[in-house]
Amino acid sequence: MTQPIPFPAWERPYWQPSEEEIVLHFYVFGNFKPTRVPSAPYGSDGLPEGMEATSYHNSVLKDWEGYPLKGALGDMFKDDAPEAYAKAIAASQVMVIRGQLKDTPDTGYLRDTFGVLAGLLDIGGEAIVDAQILSLLGADDWRHRYLVRDGAPLRSHVLIMCDDDEQSGKQWVHTRGMRKFGRPDVSVRNVPTDKINHAGVLCENLIQMQALGAHFEDGQALEVEGMAHPLVAELGGHRGDPDFNNSYIAYVWPDEG
Repeated sequence: MTQPIPFPAWERPYWQPSEEEIVLHFYVFGNFKPTRVPSAPYGSDGLPEGMEATSYHNSVLKDWEGYPLKGALGDMFKDDAPEAYAKAIAASQVMVIRGQLKDTPDTGYLRDTFGVLAGLLDIGGEAIVDAQILSLLGADDWRHRYLVRDGAPLRSHVLIMCDDDEQSGKQWVHTRGMRKFGRPDVSVRNVPTDKINHAGVLCENLIQMQALGAHFEDGQALEVEGMAHPLVAELGGHRGDPDFNNSYIAYVWPDEG
């Protein structure tokens, strides 16, 4: 157990009331002590309204279709984080933390939820799966990433990926995890190989703006430094979208020349 560091609750200065929903979903694997989760030292009053914690025997949950440690996702975790994967598989219990919340003008909900996750690690948690960003972290790695004085960067809560863009033959830079903030993910297609970092920075900036409450409209122009013409937003997607499990803001990188 490390010295508790309280999680902050960021204000969202660009926030306006909306019908959007925040979605959080975590699995904590471990052998938990029968005691109250010590979330208060992390600044948390417990799970916010709309979130629930359900305890399962790992051996029972393994038969569930959505079990995160099997199939292609499990193979990815096994390759990317073998030690954490081994601990998660061997754990006797799984705490599933999930829920949907109304859009809010601050991130107190994230502080309270992460305080519970940190507390679970203190009473026997071994590894955490973040279902939104398809990550598996062992207890020490999770603490190193999120138990940061004044809070981990907002970028730590969202995944930025780069894949081949089958539509253009170039690159596709896109995000996953913006449901944690009740906002669309970001998709940038037609990215030249030498502009991948530039597109990644653009995604980081859009993550930051949306996490702090910003909304983008369909057809809205976005001025980007170094580009002769603005990028134009196209809104799409939905909760069942296979690439995002979320709505998205799509941009097309302009062809040169």
